Amino acid sequence: MKLGELVLLLSKDESYLVEVSEKDLHTKSGVILAKELKRSKYGDVVSTHLRKKFTVIKPNIKDLLERKVKRAPQIIMPKDAALILALTGVGPGNNVVDAGCGSGFLAIFLAYHVQPGKVFTYEVNPRFIRVAKNNIKLSGLKNIELKEKDITKGIDEKSVDLVTLDLKRPQDVVPHAYKALVPGGWLVVYSPNIEQVIAVRKIIREYEFCQLKTVENIVREWQFKRFSRPKTLGLMHTGWLTFARKIS
Repeated sequence: MKLGELVLLLSKDESYLVEVSEKDLHTKSGVILAKELKRSKYGDVVSTHLRKKFTVIKPNIKDLLERKVKRAPQIIMPKDAALILALTGVGPGNNVVDAGCGSGFLAIFLAYHVQPGKVFTYEVNPRFIRVAKNNIKLSGLKNIELKEKDITKGIDEKSVDLVTLDLKRPQDVVPHAYKALVPGGWLVVYSPNIEQVIAVRKIIREYEFCQLKTVENIVREWQFKRFSRPKTLGLMHTGWLTFARKIS
């Protein structure tokens, strides 16, 4: 392993996403010597001084987003990001415009799945821009362009396959999104309140869009201790996603 390389250490009941360094790694199950981790490769098993075994795994995009990406504003959650891919069919080679970037979570998620296509992500908040730049660098993805620009003033890109909006007044961007999209391309708007949904749907109807729908994506985990039942606590409602497809 190279110094500075991110690795996932995985066991049945513990996991750690760490950088390979010259320092020993302290876990709740003991210490993993730096020299042991450095000479390992993916798939190898390393042990703590208490003989707790961990498999060395190459982290994927899920590991990075869950454990390493820093959050500034509230992010679009993985369940909603995944639904955007599922309901639009966007994939490898497609180009995406995303706004507002925030921490860069959705931009990174989409960029991973559309490469070698590209994601152009817009943001105006200087604090969010700093966080997003660091997160994009951490992801290692080269197909993201962070644009320090107000997207309500216009979209530079043309013939894109998807426009995603997560900002206060998405209705102001709908005309720009319509111009930027290819025929058959998708507009997806994330809304934290129903008033925003109503406002953006009203504007969308003024343009040549079809397959307009708004969905709420609820994921419920079950517990299997003592009795099997849905967990009492969990992240249920997050927001609404409005989908629309450009006709021509």
